[in-house]
This record gives sequence, C-alpha cells and structure tokens, in this order.
Amino acid sequence: MKAVRQYEFGGPEVLRYEDAPIPELKPGEVRVRVHAVGLNPPDWYLRDGYKTLPPEWQPKVPFPVILGTDISGVVEAVADDVKDFAAGDEVYSMVRFPSYGQSQAYAEFVTVPASELAFKPTGIDHVRAAAAPMSLLTAWQFLIEVGHNVQNPLQPNKHEPVPLAEKTVLINGAAGGVGHFAVQLAKWKGAYVIAVASGKHEAFLRNLGVDEFIDYTQTHPENVVHDIDLVVDCVGGPTTGRFLRTLKRGGALFPIFPLGFSGSEEAEKLGVTVSATQVRSSGAQLEELARLLNDGAIRVGIDSTFPLADTRKAHERAAKGNIQGKIVLTLA
Repeated sequence: MKAVRQYEFGGPEVLRYEDAPIPELKPGEVRVRVHAVGLNPPDWYLRDGYKTLPPEWQPKVPFPVILGTDISGVVEAVADDVKDFAAGDEVYSMVRFPSYGQSQAYAEFVTVPASELAFKPTGIDHVRAAAAPMSLLTAWQFLIEVGHNVQNPLQPNKHEPVPLAEKTVLINGAAGGVGHFAVQLAKWKGAYVIAVASGKHEAFLRNLGVDEFIDYTQTHPENVVHDIDLVVDCVGGPTTGRFLRTLKRGGALFPIFPLGFSGSEEAEKLGVTVSATQVRSSGAQLEELARLLNDGAIRVGIDSTFPLADTRKAHERAAKGNIQGKIVLTLA
C-alpha cells in the first residue's frame, strides 16, 4: 500500500510518501480502506518529536512512524471475533489515541479496534467524516461527556463538564478544529456564545450561530468581556491565564492545551475552576455524534484538502496557522 512515513523527527520535509506493508488484522480489529484522513495538532507534535513536552514526558517512538489518527473509509476485512461490522460498511474513527505512533492513519489501509469504530454519518462525505473525530470528540469530552476515567496528570481533580443552558460561553480560537465544534455544541445546549478569532473568520462563525464575535487582532477579549460562565480556550498554553479576569466567581476555564498554565493560585482566589481532559478514542461516542452530523446539528468546516501524496504540503499549510475548520488528506 501507499503510506506516508518518517524515519526521524523534524519538519514537514521528513514525511515520505512511499510503499509500506498492509497492516495485519488482529483479533478485535477491522481493516479499513481509507478514503480520507483528518489532520490534527498531535500529528505535528509527533512529527517534530514532542518538543512541547518536558523531556521526561516524551514517549519513545519506534521508527519508521506513520502519523495520523482520524479516518473515514470502507471496511475491507474484519477479524473473526468482530460481529458489529462487515466488509463494505462505511465507517469513521479516531484510531488508538493516545498511542504515540501506533495509530498509523496516513495510509491506504489501517487496522482499527472495533470498539473505536462507528458507522460513517450518511449525511456527509468521507472528507467531512474524516475531519470530525478528534476535534469533535475533544469538544464533546470537554463540554458534554468525558466518557472515560483516565485522569489528567496535570490536575488533581477529574474533569467535569459544566451545564451550558442559558450560560454565557466565550470560545477562543473559535474557527479552528476544536473551536468550531465547541461553538456548535455550546449553541446546541442553549448557551450564549461569544467567539474570538481573527476577522477573516467572522462570516464563517456567524453562519455557525455565534451571538457575538471579537476580532482578537483589533480587540483584546480580556479587556472587554466580563461575567462569563465558561471560557473554552482552544489555543491554551501559557497565555490562557489572561481569561481568568473575564470569568464570574464560580465560573470555569477549560484550556484545550493546558501545558504552560501558571495561574492556579489566581484562579483559586477568584473562585474559578480550571480544568482539562485528554481526548480518548470512543466508537460509542462517535456513534452518538454521527446522529448530530447526519441531521446537520453539527457541521464540519473544511479549510483545505490535499492528496495523500502531498501530505508534506498539508503540514506546511498547518504550520501557517489561522486555519478555518480542518485540513484533510484524500485518497483515490
């Protein structure tokens, strides 16, 4: 089969489009002929060697590595013990996340644990289905239902979603992969949503139903909003603490990328909960989300598409930032 592999850490230039063995089917697995692959930040984190993680947290990665987790395609074969799927079924998945190089989705074929697989939403194509899993599961597990008991090592308490109905929710990085899904889930649950993004994304976000829009290139949101119930910071990192001042006492701050946050003492003084979780693969949740994708309650924004052979160009596009929705690889 054709796949994109790398033999060392580095920039997009380390990605090689080449022949690779078709993965062997193991018990409990389904082999999928891939039609599309969604790109996500963990792809480039792994590609460059997890530079953002402390050295002691950087996992050992066996080369050569095939990146990627999010796929949509057609079942090619199933293991003897798999009863819920059959050859010819259209499916989608976030494969083995987190597994640090074992998901191997940038390829014509991928094996998937049946428990992580769901039938593709019939109302959308493979490109949009592949774009959804990680970003939509992240928004869902942060905002609606965690769905797993794996503790976030960065905090002592289990992550708990908060009620959204009739609450005011600010979403930073609202036009990106997780952001544009978080906007829609918050609206679906009855929240008043303030979106923060660059001005080029205003029409896109207005079309998704946001109630207010702040262009961060013109206005610092932390200077103009207050009494917020929940901030979802889809950018996260060291700057997420600036949103503490926007929250009411009893409010919550959910940084999607919590590394670098240093405002725990300030948050405690302000009576604000800061919490995050790590997204985990779940076929059951993808099955539930398929219904929302089918009926149009959740729409998938596509920034751009690239053939699998041009994966390097897709990563170069990602590095430029300011992404609207998702980047997707397509396979013939």
